[in-house]
Amino acid sequence: MKKGKLKKVFPGGNTYKGFHSFYDFIIEPDATRIFCIKGGPGVGKSTFMRWIGEHMLEKGYDVEFHCCSSDNGSLDGIVIPAIKVAMLDGTAPHVVDPKNPGVVDEIIHLGDYWNEKKIRFNKTEVLELNAKVGRLFRLAYSNLKEAKVAYDEWESYILDGLDLSEVRRTSNEIAEEIFTNVNPQYDKPPKVRRLFATAITPEGPCNYLATILQDMDKLYILKGDPGTGVHQIISRIADLATKNGLDTEIYHCTLDPDKIDSVTIPQLKLGIINGSEPLKFDLSLVNNLSVITSIDLNRFFNPELVHDYQEDLIAAKNRFWSGFNRAVKFINRAKAAHDLMETYYIPSMDFDAINAKREEILQRILNYAEEFK
Repeated sequence: MKKGKLKKVFPGGNTYKGFHSFYDFIIEPDATRIFCIKGGPGVGKSTFMRWIGEHMLEKGYDVEFHCCSSDNGSLDGIVIPAIKVAMLDGTAPHVVDPKNPGVVDEIIHLGDYWNEKKIRFNKTEVLELNAKVGRLFRLAYSNLKEAKVAYDEWESYILDGLDLSEVRRTSNEIAEEIFTNVNPQYDKPPKVRRLFATAITPEGPCNYLATILQDMDKLYILKGDPGTGVHQIISRIADLATKNGLDTEIYHCTLDPDKIDSVTIPQLKLGIINGSEPLKFDLSLVNNLSVITSIDLNRFFNPELVHDYQEDLIAAKNRFWSGFNRAVKFINRAKAAHDLMETYYIPSMDFDAINAKREEILQRILNYAEEFK
């Protein structure tokens, strides 16, 4: 049996606005089944989901791993698209509760498998660590706000020195290349799915673009400093795809969720991504692409036009990276505190009982899969 394909995305992100969630786009509300997993840190939510996801991959099903932006080794959810089944971490900061209880959604509460007396013995330590985690994330988001202010100033200098006519011409050329021979599809409303392809994590900027692009044939990579038009061109392509009735997967910017960093158009087997820092994309990880077009929009920037502001531009850029890197350090410290909090829960768990529950849920998912055959 051929193993299924694994796709990795982020359903939520650490942004300058705080934690931003696209949980509503993980799976359609009329899914076959949505399991909301509840429980404290260290009770095994991520392991539970990963185990089931890996088993379904081995059985030939494509699976999505929805990764945690605050813990590089953890999952916030899994989706098995072919049978419309999802499992979601339903705890803070991405609280999920059943919207259609029983019919679609149900809760798996791993708190049913802990020893309350053992956990309560460490109540003081857990409360202190929980408060510490919250404080560290607030500090991280405060620094991302500072980074965004510096980013906007950096962007303003680039805009003053940019040949906007050349950016518009490039945008038109890309749009014509993509859509000139496309037959608009108006038989049904196009689907738009919004997630993150990148995240600001405890280990710094992280992305799984290689898995997102594994079914694409053609790729546009746009590079350029803030203000050169990278986000605007990618947003335009997303809008044009929708106007042509095409489904899109839209991946938002990890710093500013109001901006779009990447778009894939499955019907055209085409992707367009932001290849600028802090996003680092290793093209060698994707060997299925037949056409790759890389465009550097920095060539339309004339530094002489902002000669009087060169020192200010450099200072803004440095302030951006300073705030960004400080935020990463705070997120890393928050993870360390969260990991310590997990050590108070792990010894209190009945993992044999959890494993038995896991087997039961896997069998139910396999039964749902049989209904699709």
